[in-house]
Amino acid sequence: MAWHNRGIVSSSPDVLKDQYNRRRVSPQEAVQCIQSGNDVVVGFGVSETPILLDAMVDRKEELKDVRIHQMIPMRPAKYLEPGMEKHFTHVSWFTSGASRHGVQSGRFDIMPNYFSLSPRLFADYIEVDVLMATVSPMDRYGFFSFGASVDYTTTVAEKAKKIILVVNPNMPRTHGNTFIHVTQADFLVEDDASLPEIPAKELSREDIAIGQYVAEHIGDGSTIQLGIGKIPNAVAKALLHKNHLGIHSEILTDGMVDLIESGAVTNNAKSIHRGKALSCAALGTKKLYDFINDNPMFEFHPVSYTNNPNIIGKNIKMVSINATVEVDLLGQCASETIGPIQYSGTGGQVDFVRGAVQSPEGKAFIVLHSTVKGKSKIVPMFREGTVITTSKNDVDYIVTEYGAAHLSGKTFKQRAEALINVAHPEHRDELRESAKKMGLL
Repeated sequence: MAWHNRGIVSSSPDVLKDQYNRRRVSPQEAVQCIQSGNDVVVGFGVSETPILLDAMVDRKEELKDVRIHQMIPMRPAKYLEPGMEKHFTHVSWFTSGASRHGVQSGRFDIMPNYFSLSPRLFADYIEVDVLMATVSPMDRYGFFSFGASVDYTTTVAEKAKKIILVVNPNMPRTHGNTFIHVTQADFLVEDDASLPEIPAKELSREDIAIGQYVAEHIGDGSTIQLGIGKIPNAVAKALLHKNHLGIHSEILTDGMVDLIESGAVTNNAKSIHRGKALSCAALGTKKLYDFINDNPMFEFHPVSYTNNPNIIGKNIKMVSINATVEVDLLGQCASETIGPIQYSGTGGQVDFVRGAVQSPEGKAFIVLHSTVKGKSKIVPMFREGTVITTSKNDVDYIVTEYGAAHLSGKTFKQRAEALINVAHPEHRDELRESAKKMGLL
């Protein structure tokens, strides 16, 4: 990386300690560098910096029109509360439970993006005034690790005018392209708060059925990508009896730890990065964070690499598994809105669908329950305002608790028939009538 050097690089313990101490400040002192009109980037997921965000809010009367770019806020933050709009604008790169209401009410702004291209957007289009991110403690060579959040953070660190690092002993030290030297930081703030966790939820009968249908199509020696949520967790459980699986995923989850511990994942059959589980971030529980800490089995790289479809496609038998909200009878997937209402974001779904279908013997699965609150999630056509995430030209498999519909190589009429066959039985007649009216049957 072409880091802009901000000090003398030395391996002397005394010099490194001095470099560290000269940069160590309180949260209140660190955020003094934030000015009105600034673009502030906060680390992804568990790399967020509540101690700095709260200190920033304490200065709100001095600040206006500060844009906070953040992907997947994990915890409620004061700057997200109603009434802060005069001072701070949250720019959502992927909506979470902490930011969803503000996005839906119009208080926040949204940045459209493919996750793989987010580093380029920051590099080419965003005036990054300040980066705030959580890192692991400094090693004896003066390096911190971005740990469970490499994604766009390393690219932003190359461009940011000011870098504030929160040094937290709970952030795992990870291998790969994850490091930043003490001389690259402007301010260091110490914090020992626990990292946010995403505990697994109890699986439903439908989740388990979907997981089993997907697992039936995944052969030994496949390399897998799993998204976050109950259905991807169910897929992970259904894969525990497989052999020689590999991991190439944007996000590491607890389910992947289970697959490694069971012996299902060895990474030894991978065609690239053999022996390594590849990712750009991790989201889960302390079990996951402890497992990846200083574990050479894992390599973390920027999302511009891990999610590059051309890189993903180099994996033989690459398999991607991601969830969606609705599917229409052409196979189009709406994964980020419910009608016109924003729910999440594009994320890396399209990156991995495109990468998996480029792979020799690759497969891309989009999963969903057939119904939600009695309403079919396979629909004749989307409601006005619905955002299409995965196009009809990209989609491969659609899986519900009633089976798997393989859409690649199928015509519109063949797709409609296949999708109706995996819809809930109570809605099939209605879907069939709609398909006839649309000329699809």
